[in-house]
Amino acid sequence: MSENLSLLSGRKGLKNSLFEKLVKNAKPDGTPQPENLRELAKEYLMGEANLYGAASFYDFLKLENQGKKVYVCSGSACLLAGTQNELKGELLKNFKEEEIGEMCCLGRCHENSAFHYEGKNYSAISNKDIGDILDHPDAYGADDYYVGSNMSAPILTAAFTGIEKFYEPFVNVLLKSPHDVLNEIKDSWIRGRGGAGFPMGVKLESCMDTVSDIKFIVCNADEGDPGAYSDRYLLEKQPHAVLLGMLVAGYVAGASHGVVYIRAEYPESVKEIRNAIAELDAKGLIGGNIKNSNFDFYFKLIEGAGAYICGEETALLSSIEGQRPEVRIRPPYPAQEGLFNKPTVVNNVETLAMVPHILRMGGKKVAGIGTEKSTGSKLVCLDSHFKRPGLYEVEMGTPLAEIVEELGQGYSKPIKALHIGGPLGGIVPVHKVKDLTLDFESFSENGFLLGHASIIGIPEDYPMVKYLEHLFEFTADESCGKCFPCSIGSVRGKELLIKAQNEQEFIIERELMDDLLETMEIGSLCALGGGLPLGVKNALHYFEDELKEFIA
Repeated sequence: MSENLSLLSGRKGLKNSLFEKLVKNAKPDGTPQPENLRELAKEYLMGEANLYGAASFYDFLKLENQGKKVYVCSGSACLLAGTQNELKGELLKNFKEEEIGEMCCLGRCHENSAFHYEGKNYSAISNKDIGDILDHPDAYGADDYYVGSNMSAPILTAAFTGIEKFYEPFVNVLLKSPHDVLNEIKDSWIRGRGGAGFPMGVKLESCMDTVSDIKFIVCNADEGDPGAYSDRYLLEKQPHAVLLGMLVAGYVAGASHGVVYIRAEYPESVKEIRNAIAELDAKGLIGGNIKNSNFDFYFKLIEGAGAYICGEETALLSSIEGQRPEVRIRPPYPAQEGLFNKPTVVNNVETLAMVPHILRMGGKKVAGIGTEKSTGSKLVCLDSHFKRPGLYEVEMGTPLAEIVEELGQGYSKPIKALHIGGPLGGIVPVHKVKDLTLDFESFSENGFLLGHASIIGIPEDYPMVKYLEHLFEFTADESCGKCFPCSIGSVRGKELLIKAQNEQEFIIERELMDDLLETMEIGSLCALGGGLPLGVKNALHYFEDELKEFIA
């Protein structure tokens, strides 16, 4: 059925996007009205139930969003910082309870107290700030955070050199064969920065070798991992690195259309990418027959509607098509059958942003940075539990202790563990920090996951059982519902932990919890349900004494 829906949506293509119409119809009231859904169903030859199923899933399309005027960040970093209850209390002085919603996450993990109002994100450091922001919203919202590096010659955080100079490698690429450019990328051995670590060159080659008249490059800018704001940095501060990476990927794969899908929680990113695309259009660097090369490439910017699962590549493709963003069974893989059932390369923001620098430096030189299997640099985000929170570019293989003690300058309060790599990453006790280096292999060998390399501090006084409840609740809220191990398993885990905390005589049997985690890990279709167990198992192993009154 979903394959047929992909074809039906593909009839209209990107220019007449069903998903964008759903989002547009929701703008006035917070949710599309039933008559709007009926009209769209007729236009796209789909069932009304299909459109209702899609619209009712997204945070900012579903009926519960109707009438919401302000949104409080509910991400892990803000939760652990303990700022949001007071923030909501202050907002209640200006809004009714039913007018206040939640967003996860706004990417202000470095300072917290984050909320969204009238299309912009803010951090209210004091109660007075809230009143000032509500009275003069346009005068606030600028987000300043520390950006640093331990590299003598930073790559991703280097100063932008201007469009003409920055795009010189692309103009040169147009004079080469796609295979030569692909080999340069493969020589760098760059692996996906979104968490999976799959080699970029292999994915591009697979799409290149698939015969089709239409192909797509999709930038997955639906970075939803609480604690991570590296994609937001690139989209807002280095947008041309991302766009140039997509252009080169399109040239290699034979794709003429690029989609930048940016999460709704990042309105400033949407604005900056839209401006950057306009700059390229004015310079003649996109469109038809670019620089008389017979290479065409057109960008489409799409704003999401609030769904963490859209960070999973196949759910993202379903979302672009206007379907409910459910994970697809693979094979076929997107490189063979992706958007509108056409060959599609989906890459993370940071992965694409590395491409211009591979061209500039050469693939072998990039491969010489970092470790043998984890090459290049990596952006790392530190939350407010560090004395110097911010974004850092480090060479792969950098000792984690160096990042914590030297770059972050240590902890701002007593910390018992670091949650690294988002909600699906590992929970690292502070005594293990000295054993880890920032690369895929070190984290895997020690039973953790690098992921986006977001680093959130878990304070000593924050109950670990409460944090595990939060992780199960997050997964239950964000599950697409396609597979039961995730959609039901996450709910059962949350219920067990709530019961263990509130009923004095009840203790969760360790064997029961282990069985639940194994079922989710093995049976889930994607890394949402399949990845959650890692952090829980880390906590059960390293914080057994703290958790034994709840799980034994």
